Amino acid sequence: MAFSHLHQHIVIQPQNCLNSQTSSILRQQLAAIAPDRHKLWVIDMTDVEFIDSSGLCTLVGGLNIARHQGCRLVICNLSAKVRLIFEITQLDQLFEIFDSFDQVTSTKIPANARLICRS
Repeated sequence: MAFSHLHQHIVIQPQNCLNSQTSSILRQQLAAIAPDRHKLWVIDMTDVEFIDSSGLCTLVGGLNIARHQGCRLVICNLSAKVRLIFEITQLDQLFEIFDSFDQVTSTKIPANARLICRS
């Protein structure tokens, strides 16, 4: 799982799948960044091929943590399969979802960002 800091932004890049085993790592990373009060948390799903209910719950939990901290959590680069899961569960209505990281950074977001490196 990649974790990057870009000034006021955090970019997390989960790998392969978000399931009961891997979502715990994401949950820990989200909890670890919560005290830092970054303005924007980006979950870059480029390398995620599958997500199950555990992964979805972790993302919803992360969104709640971000909102509680006064931060914005967005998701980008969903594959067609993963996007379909978001649509079926109607979580596409809850999250801000962007087609690309560039699209995220071109929206009204603070200029400075923090990126967290791949693990």
